[in-house]
Amino acid sequence: MRRCGSVHRLPVIVASIIFSSLQRRLPSSVLMTHIFVYGTLKKGQPNYYRMFDSTNGKAEFLASALTTQKYPLVIAGEHNIPFLLNIPGRGHLVHGEIYKVDEQMLKFLDDFEGVPAMYQRTVVKLEAKEAVGQVEGGVTPAPESIVEAFMYSATSYQPDWPSLPCYERYDSYGDHGLQYVTREARQ
Repeated sequence: MRRCGSVHRLPVIVASIIFSSLQRRLPSSVLMTHIFVYGTLKKGQPNYYRMFDSTNGKAEFLASALTTQKYPLVIAGEHNIPFLLNIPGRGHLVHGEIYKVDEQMLKFLDDFEGVPAMYQRTVVKLEAKEAVGQVEGGVTPAPESIVEAFMYSATSYQPDWPSLPCYERYDSYGDHGLQYVTREARQ
């Protein structure tokens, strides 16, 4: 009986080895995920450099984009952190950027964003705006096309956060006077 059982498992083991081997041979662009960033990870913002630190993984800018649904984007907490509250239909259409990231960068971003304690990664529909054209391993989304990507939204928040001022786009240096306090400055 045991011999028969191990024979039945053999195809699963062989398939697993073949899949693992194929994964290693696939170009990194095949294993990339789309991420929508709307806060401190955008161009010109305090954590943008993290998107291109090769020790975190690989990221490629694809396009600027806008959520197709309204969401409240607030600045809250003692460190003036931008939070997108997962309350569709409230707030504004939110401006941000779409990146294609590899598995290593996705894991880094999950850790950086405090998934699942502080943020959750959810799928959002976006309208692509300005795109870069050709990128490694493919083409960027055409302007006005609808793209799905992951975004980080707050998992839990203070009861008063939905009543805070909402923003269409985040800028740490904006005239709201709520400059983001970097992790380095907190220590």
